[in-house]
Amino acid sequence: MESVVTVGLDGSPESLAAARWAADEAERRKLTLRLVHAWPLLAPEPPRVSVEMDQNYWAKRIVHTARAELQARHPGLTIVGNLVAEDAQEALLKAAAESEMTVLGSRGLEPVESYFLGDISMPVVARAERPVVLVRAVTREAGSPTAPDAPGSVVVALKLNGPCDDLVEFSFTSAAARGVPLRAVHGRSIPFHAHVPWGVDHDVTEELTRDAQQGLEQALRPWREKFPHVEVTDGVGLESPAKAVVRAAEGAGLLVVGRRKHQPARAPHLGPVATAAVHHARCPVAIVPHD
Repeated sequence: MESVVTVGLDGSPESLAAARWAADEAERRKLTLRLVHAWPLLAPEPPRVSVEMDQNYWAKRIVHTARAELQARHPGLTIVGNLVAEDAQEALLKAAAESEMTVLGSRGLEPVESYFLGDISMPVVARAERPVVLVRAVTREAGSPTAPDAPGSVVVALKLNGPCDDLVEFSFTSAAARGVPLRAVHGRSIPFHAHVPWGVDHDVTEELTRDAQQGLEQALRPWREKFPHVEVTDGVGLESPAKAVVRAAEGAGLLVVGRRKHQPARAPHLGPVATAAVHHARCPVAIVPHD
């Protein structure tokens, strides 16, 4: 695996916002930034050709324009640009397998027009072997869409029903790189039998909360020791895990959710929490595959 952050470019405002976020992240982690634009119809590069005759002019321009802007913002950052004559989805999956993380633009529930943001991004998220971050563009009142600011804490959603070391490590590393607190969140729906005519059985809810709190402490303990300078808080929400996570992500700089690695190859998909995060969280969302 190369020490790079890869970003997929298609020229849309969302992919440019993703590139800006990826450049910030690469600089924080002291990694190389790789800009990838994939298109099956790229022509073989002739030795010499005029701009008017260059069939790859617009593809080159997408990468060149982004690279020039990012290099001006981050003069010390190593940035490489790649044009790939391949299906975008397959190119990004290959790139993701070779990268520390892959960053793509996202429009959440808004109408999809750009090929990276619908037919491409979600299959990449569902099948990638390494973390994928989806970044939404934020429109300033007097400017063009840009990457969201990232001063807020890192929030990680933990299920507590299996190992999740990759997920927790990514979260702690991200918080440490930013110098911000980490908040671990677990959502647990109240079971049907806990509902009584006057509301809910508080004995049941207290037991649920206590059990989940112990699970959070156990999952976080070794990582607190490994990252002693990261301020960590945790919380349990007695509601659907998806609602608890989206609520906790309000005002966050990054939301981290997990995805099980081993799924049927014919139908990779995201779970309900990851799906809710991708569609409803306003901050960047990192989807981390784990065992």
